[in-house]
Amino acid sequence: MRIISGKYKKRKLFTVEGRSTRPTTDYNREVLFSTYQEYEGKAVLDLFAGTGSFGLEALSRGAAWVDFVEFASPAIATLIANIQHLGCGEDCHIYRKKVQAFLKDCPKKYDVIFMDPPYDKNLINPCLEAIFTTGILNEGGIIVVEHSAKEEIDPIYSDQVLKHKAGKTASFSWLASL
Repeated sequence: MRIISGKYKKRKLFTVEGRSTRPTTDYNREVLFSTYQEYEGKAVLDLFAGTGSFGLEALSRGAAWVDFVEFASPAIATLIANIQHLGCGEDCHIYRKKVQAFLKDCPKKYDVIFMDPPYDKNLINPCLEAIFTTGILNEGGIIVVEHSAKEEIDPIYSDQVLKHKAGKTASFSWLASL
């Protein structure tokens, strides 16, 4: 796994040992980052951060700040190693919390929110509800969701869906602020 573009281009990232974390492939990140490319100066939130590949790619492409939310200790250790490896610790913060707890009490607003929850755990729509209810997505902001092809975005968010790409195992959805 590596950074695709920007100031950290081609820098390799560490991955979590074992099968507890499902890393997003370079190809899938290229799909996501080629569809939405406006990261310069943006405040970014990386939910279910894992290795941090989404947020670190956004930093590489000019994001001003990234907050990472992750609860699993092995993933946090890998995320810390990746941040140290890239030397970008001044531009980000890690919250060791469950995502729903973080969203409930989040005091900040973001321009871009990445969400890549564990597949088939019914986490997408409750997180979207929390994001839209708390108003943490800035006006004109975007939510980028990687999710299982078996899971669907609730139809109540159909007005916010800008784009959807379905694959065999993974699907991608881009949603706009209300």
